[in-house]
Amino acid sequence: MHLNNNVTEFILLGLTQDPVRKKIVFATFLFFYLGTLFGNLLIIVTIKTSQALQSPMYFFLFYLSLSDTFFSTSTAPRMIGDALLRKTTISFIECMIQLFSSHFFGCLEIFILILMAVDRYVAICKPLHYMTIMSHRVCGLLVAMAWMGSCVHSSTQTFLLLSLPFCGPNVMDHYFCDLQPLLKLACSDTYVINLLLVSNSGAICTVSFVMLMFSYVVILHSLRNHSAEGRRKALSTCISHIIVVILFFGPCIFIYTCPATTFPMDKMIAVFYTIGTPLLNPLIYTLRNAEVKNAMRKLWSKKLISDDER
Repeated sequence: MHLNNNVTEFILLGLTQDPVRKKIVFATFLFFYLGTLFGNLLIIVTIKTSQALQSPMYFFLFYLSLSDTFFSTSTAPRMIGDALLRKTTISFIECMIQLFSSHFFGCLEIFILILMAVDRYVAICKPLHYMTIMSHRVCGLLVAMAWMGSCVHSSTQTFLLLSLPFCGPNVMDHYFCDLQPLLKLACSDTYVINLLLVSNSGAICTVSFVMLMFSYVVILHSLRNHSAEGRRKALSTCISHIIVVILFFGPCIFIYTCPATTFPMDKMIAVFYTIGTPLLNPLIYTLRNAEVKNAMRKLWSKKLISDDER
């Protein structure tokens, strides 16, 4: 770890420097972020309070909503606040915390999506053994492993970056601290470190995406043996999962597998998966899932009844 860093803070250029556009950025992303919080917290509360949503699928959906909430919180509030300021700076330590947390919760989301695919595979391809394979204990262990794996991934990324010296340039053309913009500011040859970082993030994204798509092909193929009603229900769930996987992994793979040259559109792509996907996930899962919608209706009617009694 380098102690000869002269840089104590970074200047973030954000999405735009234009004062009018900054106001638009503030209003738009405040709306998106509040929508993300509302949607994901609604799913979290619904799953926790509903007896009908106690299956492993909803257990994993609970953690997906949790990781979505924290993932967007690692970047969005600061970006929204910075849109109101003329000059935006972030301390070196804060920058490293943001890098760690965004990679931790982003990686957790990837692992949870894999667990959701495993759950669907077992439910559709091994229905008779479903409750024994996906027991509460097994699901708890799988989620604990996902948390540990995310911690190893984000710690590796952060320590690799901390091994680089930052001795002068500190203007970052981005709205949050991420790998590629930080690598551009390091005062040494970053080729090897970049290779390690890209192979870490890029490999997790690409391998996970290929695994997920392959598992859904296997699942969809096995649906031929099911009844029309069973096929329709399973297809609806799987399509929701596939949409989420493509929306999340597409931008991730683009950013973390391309070389260290940062394109201006990188920022817009990053916006999509750090703020857009966490907002879309609750919409996709609730709009396409009758059980979640019914549980939300019950929760709402319970709340209205208790309000009336008061």
